[in-house]
Amino acid sequence: MDISAILEDIREHWHVYATMPFIAALIGYITKRVAIEMMFRPLEFVGIRPFFGWQGVIPANSRRMATTAVDLLTKNLVDPQEIFSRLDPEEMVKELEEPLLKAVEDVTREVMEQYQPRLWELLPTRAQRMLVDQVRAQAPKVVARLMREVSTNIDEVLDVNEMLINAMVRDKSLTCRLIKEVATPELRFIARSGIWFGFVIGLIQFVAWALTKQPLIMPIFGFVTGFVTDWLALKMIFYPREPRRFLFFSWQGMFQKRRQAVAKDYGALIADEVLTVRNVMEAVLTGPKSDKLFGMITREVQRTIDAQASIAKPLVALTVGGVQYQEMKKAAAEKAIAYLPETVKHVESYATDALDVRNTIVTKMQQLTPLEFEGILRPAFQQDEWKLIAVGAVIGGLVGELQVLLLLH
Repeated sequence: MDISAILEDIREHWHVYATMPFIAALIGYITKRVAIEMMFRPLEFVGIRPFFGWQGVIPANSRRMATTAVDLLTKNLVDPQEIFSRLDPEEMVKELEEPLLKAVEDVTREVMEQYQPRLWELLPTRAQRMLVDQVRAQAPKVVARLMREVSTNIDEVLDVNEMLINAMVRDKSLTCRLIKEVATPELRFIARSGIWFGFVIGLIQFVAWALTKQPLIMPIFGFVTGFVTDWLALKMIFYPREPRRFLFFSWQGMFQKRRQAVAKDYGALIADEVLTVRNVMEAVLTGPKSDKLFGMITREVQRTIDAQASIAKPLVALTVGGVQYQEMKKAAAEKAIAYLPETVKHVESYATDALDVRNTIVTKMQQLTPLEFEGILRPAFQQDEWKLIAVGAVIGGLVGELQVLLLLH
């Protein structure tokens, strides 16, 4: 090994050697940026299935990601029964009073006009008003009783897991946002770390090329740069779970270190985008268990009609037969259910404040063990991180080969 010849070559081609660590740093950065983008984009598969093309890792596995996130939510952060028991039936009725009474009046008039138009027309206005008022007077009690039954048996009318998973799978961008916004500093760290890791490897590459002049050195180091920096950056996000000292500095996985901020961001996203009152209402009214809710409503409406013995039932009983009376009760229940979606919108603000999903999640997240806490973000990387690392390595190798061509020609 002729040291003087090596030094002479470095002196003669100093500009080539000087670029090595910087190009390696660029490779490190580019491979990280590509890996990050490949996690989230594109939302739908682009290419020719099954092998020629790509779909973002998270969108491609949106159901698995959503299932994992929901398991964490319902097992560790949110107890649906406890959450929904915070709704005060009396306060709900108070919030619903105006639209509820309007709906009750409309239903009463429509049913009477449909089944007993002549009787309704013959009744004096005062008698019509008395009939409507009596039904209206019963409505708040019925709704309060119904609310108590629903809130204490929420599992009978709402499949919380299915609701949350469907909301996230239906909107793949929501699942991406849930990861991206919570992990913004970690993703930024991954990209920037590629620069520093790559620069250090580039210095080693500098020495290796000076000693060997082997064309394979560049693509091999490019491959190693892409592979190692991707792997190391991903590991440094999560590990170590507890602060640990390394020589002259201490390190804790970035995600673990940001527990407070992550809890606030995650709680806000879940409360504002996933476990919202609107999503809950939609699931209750259209979900697989909605029949049970409608059954409860039907039972309560028919019970209320039967209870109007002083005015409603005698008037009806004199003019309709038993079968038609049953049909009238069924029609009243169906109309009440039809009014439901529009009516319940009026309690959205109160219910959001009462459920207090955001603060509940923040408080519970701060009580998680480091391993449980890691489960918030880790599934987004774990199963398919080898793909991201492999792509980084291949890109690094290709850039290294390009570097050889530039150096030799």
